[in-house]
Amino acid sequence: MKKISFLLVLMLAFTACEDDAKETALNEEKVEKKVPKPVEKEFGFILDNFEVVNGTVESGDSFGYILDQHGVDRGRIYQISEKVKDTFNSARITAGKKYKILKAKDSANTPQFFIYQHDRVNYTVLGIGDSISVERKKKPVSVKRREVSGVITSSLSEAVQAQGLSNLLVYELSDIYQWSIDFFKLQKGDQFKMIYSEKYIDDTIFVGIENVKAAVFKHGDKPFYAFEYETDSLTGQPSFYDEEAKALQSFFLKAPLNYSRISSRYTKRRFHPVQKRWKAHLGTDYAAAHGTPIVSTADGTVIASSYTSGNGNYVKVRHNDKYTTQYLHMSKRNVRSGQRVKQGDVIGYVGSTGLATGPHVCYRFWVHGKQVDPYRQNLPTAKHIEPEHKEQYFAAIEDLKTSLDKIPYKEYKK
Repeated sequence: MKKISFLLVLMLAFTACEDDAKETALNEEKVEKKVPKPVEKEFGFILDNFEVVNGTVESGDSFGYILDQHGVDRGRIYQISEKVKDTFNSARITAGKKYKILKAKDSANTPQFFIYQHDRVNYTVLGIGDSISVERKKKPVSVKRREVSGVITSSLSEAVQAQGLSNLLVYELSDIYQWSIDFFKLQKGDQFKMIYSEKYIDDTIFVGIENVKAAVFKHGDKPFYAFEYETDSLTGQPSFYDEEAKALQSFFLKAPLNYSRISSRYTKRRFHPVQKRWKAHLGTDYAAAHGTPIVSTADGTVIASSYTSGNGNYVKVRHNDKYTTQYLHMSKRNVRSGQRVKQGDVIGYVGSTGLATGPHVCYRFWVHGKQVDPYRQNLPTAKHIEPEHKEQYFAAIEDLKTSLDKIPYKEYKK
């Protein structure tokens, strides 16, 4: 009898537990059902409140054509364009740019707002409903500090990609060190470290490099330090200096292209690939893809922008009474004779016009009217930090240099 009672108690307890479990599951299901759907908000609007049209400006599209396709009559389109023209030039919308049209959830789906995305951060909101309005805005951008290192195994691009980093860093590094390191002569085992800031939308969407604070590039076992520092308070433009307060910038860039390779150097004797004879080659050829921008290697005045059968499209720049440079075989020239140019300004684009077998730029360099090899010249550098300001500079870079030196180098594995 006692055994039967005990079994009965166990069965009742098990049933009760089972009922409790079912009730708990039902309650959890009810709780889950009560969880509200997350509100989707973008550009300052709750999108669920509208019928949303996502679009991309196609080649040949106009602002009027896009709105016309969504039921805005032409008279209204003219009113909108006239009202907003001081802030938003509707004639200059660009193919490839994204836009949204927010429509009211009424029987006519009346367009209320047109949002034009200039890029991933900047956008313009046009009120196109009952009242016309315009406002340029920016998405909130957060900045994150990063510390990275890499090692050269084949190229700078490969070294950056191997760390899962943005290719923008290739251009940042080549821009910082373009006066002090020959990127056409990088060696396997060269190493670099950087401290820089990245920009993000909503803390997740990468939108670019904010700035590079500090870097060190060990090339041929020699470390080249670089620290960003503002010396010109009028322009607010920082420059890069090394650990001894010497400027990294030079009067001349190392090359007229941001990143390519040397296909033929300055020489007194070279077999010409087109003329099929031995002759002097008094320039340096940089091979690059057709259309690659060519920049002036220093400030100066364009003294020739022309075409000849041998040079093809070419530009010649006088920098001062001592130095002149020339850039040959362009597909297209971007400057005119007499125009002033700054170091780094795009003066043309890589091509193969004239006596050329493939796309490249032939870079020629004159000193006092004589053509020379620019790689053998002792070229002037930019101004260093004045002695009375060095103490302030060293204090400003102290923590950065300590942090940079603590980052371990990536080791080269043969």
